[in-house]
Amino acid sequence: MNFSVKDILTISMILFAVIDVIGSLPILIDVKNKVGKIKSGKVTLVSGLIMIVFLFAGEGILKVIGITVNDFAIAGSFILFFIAMEMILGIRFFKDDSSATASIVPIAFPLIAGTGTLTTLLSIRAEYKEVENIIVAILINLVFVYLVLKYMYWLEKILGPGGINILRKVFGVILLAIAVKLFRSNLHI
Repeated sequence: MNFSVKDILTISMILFAVIDVIGSLPILIDVKNKVGKIKSGKVTLVSGLIMIVFLFAGEGILKVIGITVNDFAIAGSFILFFIAMEMILGIRFFKDDSSATASIVPIAFPLIAGTGTLTTLLSIRAEYKEVENIIVAILINLVFVYLVLKYMYWLEKILGPGGINILRKVFGVILLAIAVKLFRSNLHI
């Protein structure tokens, strides 16, 4: 084992920026309001499993089924696009979500362990050879994700309905821009 505090901190910061669970708070609150309680432990566990499996087998899995990383990112951009449209316009696209499925789609994937996170993990894996540092950085981020999800009701009370509505619209536009950027940067015709 070759742990490097510097590498762990660098990778943690990169993943923190890409996962952006604080920026996703309006989306998380919106999903919680639609489906009831979000199971923070389940979301964190599934997100972590997705990230770690993808770290080791992601590129291989995509190759086996004939999908490129770009195709994967474009598909994720569509999901993010529709979530953003829900936030901005108040239109519901995901009508049949129950609290059981909401913990997986759209929260664990694509919000937390989404295409941005997964493609970032592939890039980090290419740059940082010590996988144990990447795994520690993933675990650090998962602890933060869990805490935000667990105490979301408290954050919701602090912001109030008006603050949440403003954040929902603002982050809806930001999420829409991220979806468009993800689509555009991965579309190679």
